[in-house]
Amino acid sequence: MRGSSAVAGGIFLSRLAGLVREALLRSVLGLGPAADAFAAALRIPNVLQNLLGEGSLSASFIPVYSRLLGEGHEREAGRVAGAVAGMLTALAGALALLGILLARPLTLLLAPGFSDETLDLTVDLVRITTAGVGFLVLSAWCLGVLNSHRRFFLSYVAPVLWNAAQIAVLAAAILGSWDPVDAARALAWGLVAGGALQFGVQAVAVVRLVPGIRVSLAAGLPSVTEVRRRFGPAVMGRGVVQLSGYLDLILASLLVTGAVAGLLSAQMLYALPVSLFAMSVAASELPEMSRAGDPTLLVSRCHSALRRTSFFVTFAAVAYVVAGETIVGALFRWGAFDADDTRVVWLVLAAYSIGLPAIGASRIFQNTLYSIGDTKGPARIAATRVVVAGVVGVVFMFPMDHVSVVAGSLSGLENVFAGDGPHVEIPGALGAPHLGAVGLALGSAVAAWLELALLTRLGRRTVEGFPSALGTLRPLLPALAAATPVALILVTTTAGLPPQVSAPLVLAAAGLTYTVVAHLTGVAEAKLLFSRLVRTSRG
Repeated sequence: MRGSSAVAGGIFLSRLAGLVREALLRSVLGLGPAADAFAAALRIPNVLQNLLGEGSLSASFIPVYSRLLGEGHEREAGRVAGAVAGMLTALAGALALLGILLARPLTLLLAPGFSDETLDLTVDLVRITTAGVGFLVLSAWCLGVLNSHRRFFLSYVAPVLWNAAQIAVLAAAILGSWDPVDAARALAWGLVAGGALQFGVQAVAVVRLVPGIRVSLAAGLPSVTEVRRRFGPAVMGRGVVQLSGYLDLILASLLVTGAVAGLLSAQMLYALPVSLFAMSVAASELPEMSRAGDPTLLVSRCHSALRRTSFFVTFAAVAYVVAGETIVGALFRWGAFDADDTRVVWLVLAAYSIGLPAIGASRIFQNTLYSIGDTKGPARIAATRVVVAGVVGVVFMFPMDHVSVVAGSLSGLENVFAGDGPHVEIPGALGAPHLGAVGLALGSAVAAWLELALLTRLGRRTVEGFPSALGTLRPLLPALAAATPVALILVTTTAGLPPQVSAPLVLAAAGLTYTVVAHLTGVAEAKLLFSRLVRTSRG
């Protein structure tokens, strides 16, 4: 619990800074062309970071490095860490150079539906942001080293610096009334500066923790060979996940202007409980699972991690569906972001949230399989999820793009089944956000549950006693049944209040109801939460 609490604390502060950044970003750029260009430009550095960063290192480097530390081979562990750092530096540098040189064709592939003006701006932003990708990749390497030594907090709070650099730029843009295009370019440079700060603060900690570490290209070490063997399938698995993100972006660019930015705003909120409650538990458990030689202990840790994750993530999913409009409004509704934008982002978020419990459980199952050296199985399942998400998303997104939100009401429902494909220019579309992105989110939700089912089947074939995610959700139903009407009533009765006031009231009342009922019905995680609160209140 202590490790996951440290991870969650760091992630919370980082996400809080990210929400401030996103709120300022929406105020400066709104959901217009500059916002779409900046959102698209972030995808290329993000995909390189995720391909070579934490996700791949969690599957390959952390299990090997943690095992060496657990066996007392500190010197060999240091040599492995240095070799992995050298490999990542070379790969990130080469790919960043290619990204800069091939910015235009990559942008055409990424967002084929953009207008010429938006496309040109996106190309400029891609060249800037890609230059800083090496800092973010090496930050993930630092995270792997620190996590393996059970130093969890710093790596997860370090992104505050990444966000802070961009917040400073956005504050200057607001005070100086900058043009959105100029603000987007300055923000791209702020992103690079933030990446350097994020890496620097962790690198200092790594050198202090492992003073003899040396960056090298010593690929012949047996443990490095094992890392490389695991790294390939892990990169492929992360690659298909990133392909899913690219696919969403490409498809969203075919929808009415604003779909890309709206999708990204919803994804930020959707990722918050996954990061706080699934990633925190999975990240802290991975080194321990990798050290566990007993399959019984491995299953026990997996089951405990699954229960903790499900308790929090499932409540978040229901809260987003029931009170999502209030939550979105509290965070984003100011400046250029109006009430109709708020409703659209809420509907996208609600669609994503249908798959939220499955995403949380899948993260635990993936790391359990990684800890025993299986990176190929999760990669194949991730590829299946991407295909299903794309197919289902296309089926829903074009019909739903006929529907817009005008003065808080849905318009164009009669055209949903017109069946005549994309509508980049719909009569009356100007200034009215549309719901095409909701279709993409529904595709992701359907695919998330399929991925969970396939991971469960793989786990049961590989590890005896592998737990069931549905089994951990069933005890939560009474608490969810009690909390949902509380949230609905408060959303209705506080509708006249500013969302910054009503959202905390709704979440606090619903959360308290959920926790109390879960405690009364014997949910262990609620009992543990209450005992910790009592200890804290007593000092």
